[in-house]
Amino acid sequence: MYTITNLKPGVTIQLEDGKPYEIVKSEHTQMGRGGGIMRTTLKNLETGATLNRTFKGEEKIKEADLEEIEAQFMYADKNSFNFMDLETFEQFPLKSSIIGDAHYFIKEGQNVKLLKFNDRPITLKIPAKVTLKVTETEPGIRGDTVSSATKPAKLETGLTVQVPLFIKQDDEVVINTREMTYVERA
Repeated sequence: MYTITNLKPGVTIQLEDGKPYEIVKSEHTQMGRGGGIMRTTLKNLETGATLNRTFKGEEKIKEADLEEIEAQFMYADKNSFNFMDLETFEQFPLKSSIIGDAHYFIKEGQNVKLLKFNDRPITLKIPAKVTLKVTETEPGIRGDTVSSATKPAKLETGLTVQVPLFIKQDDEVVINTREMTYVERA
């Protein structure tokens, strides 16, 4: 069981409806003489829908019973992404709406971590940082030395991010998956 002090982004909980949720945002507020409250934005791991929920200081919150498995991303089609459990070799799809922006951080043939709830795969677990190859970017303009100058770069998965001028095509860059931003050259 969690208390409101445990409710931080990335933590998974289970609400009264029996569904698993991931905390996307949390903000603690102290209520004068009374106890504190935690305002949260939750993402339903089965549907991808978000909701706002406030928890009171004395409230106990159940931890979601999720199992992490190793799977391989096989291919994507129009509506879903198809994976294979590396232990059982069972293949299964996950809807595009559930994968969301995580598709920018996976490549065909790549091993990934999936979360199962009630023996059913429900969502993809993406690391905080991934390394991707730059497939398209314009050359930096000589003499353009503004310290924070950036340019757009298209990555191998289709994501476009702003990168420093010194990044060239075929460079590998580290991307922050939460904010979808450039971190450093790999």
